[in-house]
Amino acid sequence: MRVCYCSDYCIDLPEKHPFPMGKFPALKQILLREGLIEPGDVVGVEEASWQDLRRVHTDVYLEKLRCGSLTRREERRMGLPWSQALVRRSRLAVQGTLTAARLALADGIAANLAGGTHHAFPDHAEGFCVLNDMAVSIRALAAAGKIRRALVIDLDVHQGNGTAAAFARDDTAYTFSMHGAKNYPFVKECSSRDVELADGMGEVEYMQLLLEHLPQVLDEASADIVFYLAGVDVVAGDRYGRLGLSRAGLRSRDVAVLEAVKVRGIPLVLLMSGGYAPTAEQTADLHAEVHRAAHAVYAPLGALFFAHAKADRIDGGGGEETNAS
Repeated sequence: MRVCYCSDYCIDLPEKHPFPMGKFPALKQILLREGLIEPGDVVGVEEASWQDLRRVHTDVYLEKLRCGSLTRREERRMGLPWSQALVRRSRLAVQGTLTAARLALADGIAANLAGGTHHAFPDHAEGFCVLNDMAVSIRALAAAGKIRRALVIDLDVHQGNGTAAAFARDDTAYTFSMHGAKNYPFVKECSSRDVELADGMGEVEYMQLLLEHLPQVLDEASADIVFYLAGVDVVAGDRYGRLGLSRAGLRSRDVAVLEAVKVRGIPLVLLMSGGYAPTAEQTADLHAEVHRAAHAVYAPLGALFFAHAKADRIDGGGGEETNAS
């Protein structure tokens, strides 16, 4: 599986800042060490163009971001101190997701070793999310005629409010979010389908809900590509999660999503989203679970299976091909 990465995904933050910036290089090293990727699978990226960013974000917001003229209130809402390095790493992460989506359309599955910045609204940043990588990627792919509709499966513990807002009046994306009912953000947006979770929920009830809703979501979305936000803040002990999944439960969740998408032959993009374990390295190791699951589900025979499933989806019932890969 090819993955997008840039060393500038990681920037310096003030000491004791709660965002685990070190998880990005740590994840890459774990994947290489375990043989889940080879050095040649790592695809470098440049910064996303301002033109592509304008497909989602307002000119006023982008100008503030570019020039560093955010107000103190806007910067506090973002949760990160503004810097030119932050703007660059945010643009790199957006391009990483867009490039990964193009790779997935060709290969069946690809990943960005960043991304999932689902709290970024068209006109402002929120919750450590500066630019909305999924929304920009979906709009860019649709504008290029590569897809007609995307599905965002957001299993971060926090609702993807920025993504829901970006597509509130745009049928180009179906947004599905399973999230803590009483967790951040405290004012929720309306996704295409929202499933609220009680604090402390364990994996048995969680998996029952996921397996109930996921097939319906995949059927309703009729998507040409899936963006999977495999947030790991659902695991017990996460600083901000307030759920009770074990590592085994996290793996079960990821396998369920991967198998459901693969059997339908839909290209899949893996994104990191949130996770706040005690250390950046522990957080990265949890993020690696979805890659371990992908290695098992999308084995060499799995790639052949994907090709046949895609052919069935394209040819069945006389329908047209839904993605120009």
